Amino acid sequence: MLNAISDFFQRTLAQPEQRENHSLTLELATAALLCEIVRADYNTTDEELATLRTMLLTRYRLSESAAEELMTMAEAQVEEAVDHYQFVSLIKEHYNYDQRCELVALMWQLAWVDGSVDPLEEHRIRRLAALLYVSHSDFIRTKLLAEESH
Repeated sequence: MLNAISDFFQRTLAQPEQRENHSLTLELATAALLCEIVRADYNTTDEELATLRTMLLTRYRLSESAAEELMTMAEAQVEEAVDHYQFVSLIKEHYNYDQRCELVALMWQLAWVDGSVDPLEEHRIRRLAALLYVSHSDFIRTKLLAEESH
C-alpha cells in the first residue's frame, strides 16, 4: 500500500506536465506541507486534524471521503519524504505569490489551533515560507493576522 502511494506521488509530482488536471497534484503538495505543520511539534491532536480536513474541504471543495483520502496520502508521503523539494517546487511553479502567501497563512492558522504556537511549528513555517519565496515581511504579516484572529 505504501509503495503504491509512493509510486503515485513519484509519477504525479515528478511529471505534473503530463497530467491534464494539475489541481490534484497541487492539492497533494499543499496537503503535504500542511501536514508538516501538524506534525512539527510531535503532538498531533484531533483538533489539528479536523482543522486540516476543513481547510482542504473548503479550499478544494472536496467531499469528506476525498478529503480523508487526500490527508491519508499526504501523511504517508510526508513520512517517506527526505525533504520538501518535491512539494515546494510544484507549488512555486503553479502558485502565484499571493497564493503562496495564502498557504503560509493557512500554516499559521493550523499552528494556532491548539492555543499557542510551538517554537518547532514556527521554525517549520519560517523554513517553508523561505522555500516558497515568501518575503519575511509577508511571513510576519500572516503570523500577526493569524494571531489576531485566534
